[in-house]
Formats: sequence, C-alpha cells, structure tokens
Amino acid sequence: MNHRELFSGIDFDRRIMPSNYEYHNWNNAALKGNLAIGEDSVLVFGNIGIWLTDSSFNRYSRFDEGFPKGIDNRKIFDLLKTPDGNLYAAAFSGLYAYDRTDNRWVIIQTEGREKRFVGLECIGDTLFALNRSHLFTGTSDGTDSELTIRVLDPYPGYNNKVTLLETVWQIHSGEIFGIPGKVYVDLLGLIVIFLSATGIIWFFFPGWIKRRLLKKRETSALASTRRWSRIWHNKVGAWTFVLIVVLFLTGMFLRPPLLIAIGNSKVLPVKFAHLDQPNPWYDKMRDLLYDHERNRLLMAGSEGIFSMDPHVLKPHAIEGQPPVSVMGITVFENYRDGYLLIGSFSGLWLWHPERNEVLDFITGKPCEAPGRGRPADYFTVSGMLTGKEMKRYLIDYNIGVIPAGHTASFPGMPENIMRESRISFWNLSLEIHTGRIFEKFISGFYILIVPLAGLTGITVVISGYILWRRKYRKKDPDRTHDGQG
Repeated sequence: MNHRELFSGIDFDRRIMPSNYEYHNWNNAALKGNLAIGEDSVLVFGNIGIWLTDSSFNRYSRFDEGFPKGIDNRKIFDLLKTPDGNLYAAAFSGLYAYDRTDNRWVIIQTEGREKRFVGLECIGDTLFALNRSHLFTGTSDGTDSELTIRVLDPYPGYNNKVTLLETVWQIHSGEIFGIPGKVYVDLLGLIVIFLSATGIIWFFFPGWIKRRLLKKRETSALASTRRWSRIWHNKVGAWTFVLIVVLFLTGMFLRPPLLIAIGNSKVLPVKFAHLDQPNPWYDKMRDLLYDHERNRLLMAGSEGIFSMDPHVLKPHAIEGQPPVSVMGITVFENYRDGYLLIGSFSGLWLWHPERNEVLDFITGKPCEAPGRGRPADYFTVSGMLTGKEMKRYLIDYNIGVIPAGHTASFPGMPENIMRESRISFWNLSLEIHTGRIFEKFISGFYILIVPLAGLTGITVVISGYILWRRKYRKKDPDRTHDGQG
C-alpha cells in the first residue's frame, strides 16, 4: 500500500468481491460528472475513466486511449473543453490533453512530484490546472501546452500547522520521512509477518513433535526448526517491539471510532520531516472553479473555499460557506442568479456568497448547520450530471444516480462498463487493510476490526517482550542444546 504507483497497473474484477463493491446505478463514485463536447456527444468521467456517450446517455464507448494501463491511472477528477476546442483531463496519474489528430490522450509534463490533478478552468486563452499542492497556469495550446508552477501566498489564518490525522497517517505509513520512511515501514511489515510465522511455529510445533514421538517418527527437523524460530523470534521481537507497537497504535487511530478523537486537531509538523513544507498549500487543494458572474477564481481545499483575482492569484477567505465533508468537495459548479452548487458527503447546497445564504438544493430550505461536517440525513454526494434541458442528476455514493428537482429517470449502467470497470490492487488492499471488506457480512461492526486487531497486536507484542525479559533473557534453558552456551 505504500507504493500505489508501482502497482497501479494491476486490477481485479469487482465480481470477486462482496456485492456492495459491484456497480449498481452508477454508485461507488463510478461517475463524478459529464462534459458535452458536441451536439450529441457527451463525455462522462469518474472512477470508471472516461466514456463517450450520446445526449440521452444510452450508448457508451471507451474514450481513454493514451492513459496508462490500470483503472487507478484512469481515475478522472475533472474534464475541460476550452473555447478553441482543446480537451484536458485532470487525472490521478497527471494532467492530459487530447490529441485530435491521433485521437488519444497525451500527458503534459509539469514540475513537482505531485501528479494527482484535481481541477481545471480556462479564462480566455489561459489555462488553469490544479493539483493537490500547486496551481499551474499557461496558454491553452492542447498537447503543446506549457504550464508554469505557482506557489500561492498563505491563506488567512495560516499558522503552519497540519492535522493530527495527517501526521498520524504519515507516521503509520512512514511517509513522514519520505521514501526512506516508506521502506522502513515495508521492512517493519515483513518483520511482523516473520514474528507471526515464527510465533505460530513456536506455539504449535511442540504438540506436533509430541504426536510424532508417540508414533516413533523422526522429529529432529521439527525440533531444529522450533529452536531456530524461538531464538530469532525473541531476538527480532526484542529489537523491534517498540516500533511495532507504534505501528499498531497509529493504525488504530486512522479508523473510527478512535479517528474521532484526532479528526479536528492540528499540530506543528515534525521538523525536517515530509510534512514540514515551505508551501502553505501542500496537499490542501481539491478543486477549481471560475465564477464567471464575479470574474474570480474559486479554489476549494481542505481549509475551505477561497477567492482569487485571476490576474493576481492571491487567495482570500469567504465567509458563510456551506458544509463540506472532510472527505472533500465533489461538486463545484456555477448555477444561476449568482448561486454556486456545492456538493460533498455532507449534502448538496446552493450557496450565494454575497447574500451569505446557503440552501439545501433538494428542499430549498436554509442550512441549519453551516460550516464543516456532515448534517444528519443528507445525501453522500459524489458527483453531479447535467442532462438534456439542464436536468440535473445527483450522484449519491451508495445509491447512485438520483433525479434532482425532476422525475426523469437516468439510464442504468451498460454491461460493457460494469464488465470493464475493475478495482485496483491498491484499493482492494485498502479495503482489506481497513476491514471495510467485511461490512457486507457484519454490517457496521466492521469498524471495530481495526481497533480490536490493533489492541490485540499491541497486547501480544508487549506480553511477548515481558515474557522474554522474565523467562528467557536471564535464563535460557535451551541455550546449551542450541549451541549458544
């Protein structure tokens, strides 16, 4: 899991997984949005990549030639068609432009290590592209576009603090110390596997040896294996038990319910570590929108929504923002009459910044709990589609496509899309690692898997160390037989 890009080309059929992982009615963030590129040509995009369909959303064909192999690399956050007809895609694997001569996507080389682009806008002939840490600007020249990286000024209230959740996350993965830290956690994972295997041998082999002795069978190989396992289990465990406890403990706080305790806390970054960045926007940017009525760029991020003059690009905070889930903004569009459409796992809202007004898009009622968080009983919005006659369709992560403000139904997912839309090796590993894969079988109790497994692991490691200190470190009854005395 520490090397997502390395394994991004490996996918699995969703049909091998529990049924809640299969696509039904475009759920599970299969779609994020759509873009009309012709009178009867529409591109739909999201976790399934990019597909070309008609204005009735009935016929579909792939439109992702040129992207690297693997569904992870074809995950699309935004599409843009410029006034001169150029197409751009903001993808997990980078920024792409469509080559209309060769009919394929071509990656645009950009500065910096961050490859995940999340937002696109065009004002006149100027292209704005946003990844999770930087804004890029340049002329809209299609595949020949050359973009300049910009480090934006700090936002109001910036104090160089990072979330405690992000700090714990990076300690758990080792990323807090960059690639060396990741490799260290990789080795620690191998050590946990080694300790588990040798511990199993140490525990079960005596019974096996005893049964073989009763049957007068050879046991020297088994006894030798058990002695070797005990010696190296104790040595490796004594050297690494503190590191393993930290690994288990930090993992416990990355999932509910313990995550709640650190979710809103902020701390100063560890000095000289990966999070100690000079860029105040490092890993904080999530989407970009040109507010054409007010001639300004809006940038959504983990710290809220900010306004910028397109020529100055100096972020300013906006008051009275609608609720946005910590999972991030998923709908960020112009609406009408000065309203903006804001969606996330905290619902779908109409926001008029000048009037300081936030309305529920479905009911039209005022928001009773502005700010961050998730009000009760609201849709977990993962995207928005716009069909004929500007009919809008809300995309709920769990339910799928839902008509918004009308009753016109949306066509279901075609068989070829469901068949070809697989799950990445990384995502499959994540579902297993977090215990979510068991939700289908034990319902909401799956959230207890990680804290209970972590607590069990910590108990086993600490008790094993105490046992070693008391029984084996001072007096090892087998040393004379193992050639150690």
